[in-house]
Amino acid sequence: MTENPHSKTRRRRFGVVCISIAILLLIAGETALKSWLAESALILVCYWMSCFLLTALAAFIAIVDAARVGWSSREEQRSLLEETLQQVVREKQERKKPKR
Repeated sequence: MTENPHSKTRRRRFGVVCISIAILLLIAGETALKSWLAESALILVCYWMSCFLLTALAAFIAIVDAARVGWSSREEQRSLLEETLQQVVREKQERKKPKR
């Protein structure tokens, strides 16, 4: 059972979008929005918490993606090994057949 290539693409794009938004928020928070964020502690905490959550989500997606790649690699390796063993058995049986 292989993974749908579209789900892999969607997952990776979503991770890139999450980390990109977090980076943009970080840059904006340290430059243009710095004075606005300093006005209220609640706004400041919520703003940086959203940056943290987006970064954590991107990290989680990366971990899931790495696990899926490992799983897929093991499945492909197992399939290749089974195929090779079946080919060896077929070749062995062909050699045992008497020649006329």
